[in-house]
Amino acid sequence: MDTVAVLALDGVYPFELGIASRVFGSAPERYTVATCSPTGDAVRTGADFDVEVAHDAALLATADIVVIPPCDLEPLLSTGSLSPEVSSALGVVRPGTQIVSICTASFVLAAAGFLDGRRAATHWAEAATLQRLFPRVAVDPRVLFAEDGDLLTSAGAASGVDACLHLIRRDHGSALANRVARVCVVPPWRDGGQAQYIEHPVPAEADLGTAATRAWATHRLHLPLTVTELAEHARMSPRTFARRFQEETGTSPARWLTRQRLARARELLESTNLPVERVAHQVGFGTAAALRKHMRAELGVPPLTYRRTFRGAVLDRAE
Repeated sequence: MDTVAVLALDGVYPFELGIASRVFGSAPERYTVATCSPTGDAVRTGADFDVEVAHDAALLATADIVVIPPCDLEPLLSTGSLSPEVSSALGVVRPGTQIVSICTASFVLAAAGFLDGRRAATHWAEAATLQRLFPRVAVDPRVLFAEDGDLLTSAGAASGVDACLHLIRRDHGSALANRVARVCVVPPWRDGGQAQYIEHPVPAEADLGTAATRAWATHRLHLPLTVTELAEHARMSPRTFARRFQEETGTSPARWLTRQRLARARELLESTNLPVERVAHQVGFGTAAALRKHMRAELGVPPLTYRRTFRGAVLDRAE
């Protein structure tokens, strides 16, 4: 059982404050969730109400996962440093504890020095500011979340859900993550990065987009789909389709297909005993060698190692 501690800071955003409780709380057999403030006192929110918490910062010293929602950054931006209370609270977090920041809470981690030399995400509109104020942080403005060791930083509000689901998937497998996503009525995995949410000119009504083609393709991953075939389905030229696809998803059609195939391969490796060659064929990679190549590049492990990790973990927890 993992303990999740949510640190509510002054000016906390109410929606993001509830993400950890909603997502991790949907798997009560794996997680317990509690909320604290640096001193245990009530916290002002970014709305027209305050919130009472049951714990002070001592909760952070025993947590397995610490989640920090976004808060009022004006004091930090004006002084360049955290308040003594916040600094003291973060100081009790044990080394190696999984820390998650949602949206602009990455500024809090950066100011505390947690992100020095580390890759991090934040809301795309604030990425340049984060990089300017904290040049030692490797800010990636493209992704929905960035994982660097025990640090997981996410972009805008809803990507906090993505980050929490990622932790569940990583630690307990895709079956549990998918179940939690269904309970929360959210997609278990979102494609692309933040590029799809950055402001773009509104397309003309005649522009139909690529969503229908993406849905069509996910049911045909076992086939050797090409960009030309995808473009034909979308009734666009390959060049127009590739450009529109990039705008909507933040990635190329080929890269998107690879990610979809890898996601499906991971599900099959975790939930079935199919031989690797059969898994590779069913997800469209063709051969076990091709699947191994893509899994090593994306995940750093070959299929059988991945299967042993997740199936073994599930069996261990069941015993």
